[in-house]
Amino acid sequence: MKNSREIMEILEAYDLTGRYRAAAELAGCDHHTVARYVKMRAAGQQPDKRRHRARQIDDYLPKIEELVVRSQGKIRADVVHKRITAMGFTGGERTTRRTVAEAKAQFRAGRRRVYRPWVTEPGLWIQYDFGDGPVIKGRKTTLFCAWLAWSRFRVIIPIWDKTLPTITACLDATFRRIGGIPAYVLTDNEKTVTTDHVAGIAVRNPEIVEVARHYGTTIRTCLPADPETKGGSESTVKIAKADLVPKDANLREHYQTFGELEAACRQFCDEVNSRIHKATRRKPAERLAEEVHRLHPLPKSPFTAAFGTTRRVCWDSTISVEAVRYSVPHKLIDARVWARFHGDELIVTAVDEHGSAREVARHHRGQPGSPVLDDAHYPPREDKTGDRTPRATSAEEAAFLALGPGAASWLVEAAAAGVRRIKAKMAEAVALSKLHSAAEVDRALGTAAVTGRFADKDLLSILDYQAVHGPAELHRRSEDHSLQPGTGAWSTFGLSTTASDVPEYDESDLA
Repeated sequence: MKNSREIMEILEAYDLTGRYRAAAELAGCDHHTVARYVKMRAAGQQPDKRRHRARQIDDYLPKIEELVVRSQGKIRADVVHKRITAMGFTGGERTTRRTVAEAKAQFRAGRRRVYRPWVTEPGLWIQYDFGDGPVIKGRKTTLFCAWLAWSRFRVIIPIWDKTLPTITACLDATFRRIGGIPAYVLTDNEKTVTTDHVAGIAVRNPEIVEVARHYGTTIRTCLPADPETKGGSESTVKIAKADLVPKDANLREHYQTFGELEAACRQFCDEVNSRIHKATRRKPAERLAEEVHRLHPLPKSPFTAAFGTTRRVCWDSTISVEAVRYSVPHKLIDARVWARFHGDELIVTAVDEHGSAREVARHHRGQPGSPVLDDAHYPPREDKTGDRTPRATSAEEAAFLALGPGAASWLVEAAAAGVRRIKAKMAEAVALSKLHSAAEVDRALGTAAVTGRFADKDLLSILDYQAVHGPAELHRRSEDHSLQPGTGAWSTFGLSTTASDVPEYDESDLA
């Protein structure tokens, strides 16, 4: 079968020469082929259309079309093949698949849904949706994905749950990040937004209505089973999951903390908002600079009624909820926060200096008398118990510590063991360093510290041993040998004892 370009070249060659063979030489084909296409053109037929040839499956076309119509174009080709095989069809499954594909294409041709392109207006619409986020320490996260319709500006915020206070905080953070509030907010019909449907009309959750009234916007929901009404946010969810969730396709490492996920989402938003969008041929950040003039102004304070009850952070960086103390980041000392329970978890929300609300702490429900603390909420502290480095406060101490690390180890261990006359023994070690080298005395002090030998003559004894045998090696007894007397001698006790070997006693002996 020739393609359209080859057919046109054949017909053009015939128009130039007027003969089949001459046209065949110019077009590089057989003269019978030239004749066939010329006759088809003369008959008013389309030369590039393949002529239908009788097939064995043509007798079963009515049944195939019936099955496709009954299933609304969803039936599989293998199911159709089993049906027509039982009716006597002996052809291959490949033929059936082609025929079923043609029947489905004809079925959809008259039922295809036609969409009118959505002409967006600056400052009018923002859409948000949720996507499954990565798993952090065995717990699943969620991605809040918002999409400003006209500028294509995206905001991705990771969250732990989809409760109304969390959504309120995400909306507040989104509005403050874009610098204004659009007229409408479009989302799905979740319980936080739509509580019921009556006669096809969505009944709004009164709490989300209060949130929308506070920010001066209107909450709208898409039609059920009609995702095309907010395809922009769903596309944002797809892109965010493909880039932020660790998969084999992006080779992203798994997140160790929730803070790493937040930083990755912020970096992702900076990247997608700073590159040219394929539809607008402009950067979303540049279009946002134009759209922000059409947005409503932001309120000074966020909607805090949904965040729970207020608490003042104490000097020990904790708040008290139901007689239980919970820690919050130490930077919030003397600040006001909001606390609420969600299941068995306490969620603490704070408002930063820019007026943006964010979750700052999350704890499991505690018991009175047992504070619930998170070490990450406190600054790193010096390990006082682990700091055992001696520091000289006099010339004698400096002379002793100058011998080396063995001297410092000896001082630490001797002090812990409560050794008497430590300063006199230190002066003795300094004096011995004049007879022996400082390195030998330091090595002997290190050996004494390890073996716990702090008596008066122990240091001199170790030095004499090292002078003859070299550095002493530590030998520790294993469990294979013990000086404790065993019970092997008792193994034969009572085996050879007879009645004659037992001494007899009379009453006088007992008396």
